[in-house]
Amino acid sequence: MSDNWKVGKKRNQGLESVELEKAVLVGLSYGEQTQEDVRIYLDELAFLAKTAGAEVIKVFEQKLPQPDSKYFIGKGKLQEIIQYKEIQEYDMVIFDDDLTGKQTNLLEKELGVKIIDRSSLILDIFAKRAQTAQAKTQVELAQLQYLLPRLRGLWSHLERQRGGIGMRGPGEQEIETDRRIVRDKIALLKQKLVKIETQNTTQRKQRGELVRVSLVGYTNVGKSTLMNLLTKSEVFAEDKLFATLDTTVRKMVIGTMPFLLSDTVGFIRKLPHHLIESFKSTLDEVRESDILLHVIDISHPQFEDQIKTVLNTLKELKVEDKSLLFIYNKVDLYRDVNFDDLLDNRTRKEILDQMKISLDSTYDNQSVFISAKEKENIDLLRNRIKEMVEYTYEVRYPYMVKTW
Repeated sequence: MSDNWKVGKKRNQGLESVELEKAVLVGLSYGEQTQEDVRIYLDELAFLAKTAGAEVIKVFEQKLPQPDSKYFIGKGKLQEIIQYKEIQEYDMVIFDDDLTGKQTNLLEKELGVKIIDRSSLILDIFAKRAQTAQAKTQVELAQLQYLLPRLRGLWSHLERQRGGIGMRGPGEQEIETDRRIVRDKIALLKQKLVKIETQNTTQRKQRGELVRVSLVGYTNVGKSTLMNLLTKSEVFAEDKLFATLDTTVRKMVIGTMPFLLSDTVGFIRKLPHHLIESFKSTLDEVRESDILLHVIDISHPQFEDQIKTVLNTLKELKVEDKSLLFIYNKVDLYRDVNFDDLLDNRTRKEILDQMKISLDSTYDNQSVFISAKEKENIDLLRNRIKEMVEYTYEVRYPYMVKTW
């Protein structure tokens, strides 16, 4: 992938000195989107930019009936962004919506900096976070599928990866050769993923008939922290988006009740379609699970929107009918942000109890409030999980003599 699409640190004067690339964010309110919606999306885009290694120095918003076919934003707003460069230099402009290849090319000519949209930013983060061969292959496939329809606008030439006599037909244009090279590589990556998935399927079969439980949820809600706490393992956890890409599976026993617990990639609003397609094999762990533990950051101001995003993604994966437990995490942060210091513990408990009743009724689901960081209500969570696992075993093996 071209360096023009990479986000991160740039070298300053000297060999050792590096500085963060400066980014400008652009959000457009159109259709049914409100300006409040756009501001929420831009806050998340700023976190994505930070995760990728950029420093956000300015945010621009605009409201239009529909995106401009040429520049996505209006010419007046484009001039405003150009003029801002006289006040403060920046290295890239990040748009909160997907751009066409033509729009990207025209914007780069006008602004003279890298132009990145939300999908390419997420793909860049995934590329940095991928560790295993499967994750790296999935990300590369998603990148090529994203770039293929944008080739005419983005690339004037793709470096030849194969050459020689007979590789270029008479009259074939360079862009068509580039497209064929990309399509061939996409086909090879898909074949590679099929082989990897065959190996993974064999591994899953070798796990026996243990009940499978998966942690799912929005990105950065504390799934990996909770995984570490429950299994006493060392899954990578960080206060950044998409800290975990590769599915981690651990055997766990509560009392004498054995089961498998897996940590999966987090979901996000406007998740690029190609990523969902490419990561289907990773998300097979979710599909094959018996129980889903939906982890939610109760302290996040838009946690209910995040719940809807996750539930919609689960529906897209056709797993919405599985046993589901809502785990409202970071309750300690929620109290810090929302409760007055003068409130006594009894009143705080009553407020949270009423909130739990309301949420359970809204989503027609059982839930538990916890703090993975402070280890609050973890014993209650363990008991809930144990009850769900035990019930699953009873349904699956109704005539077996219980040995647990």
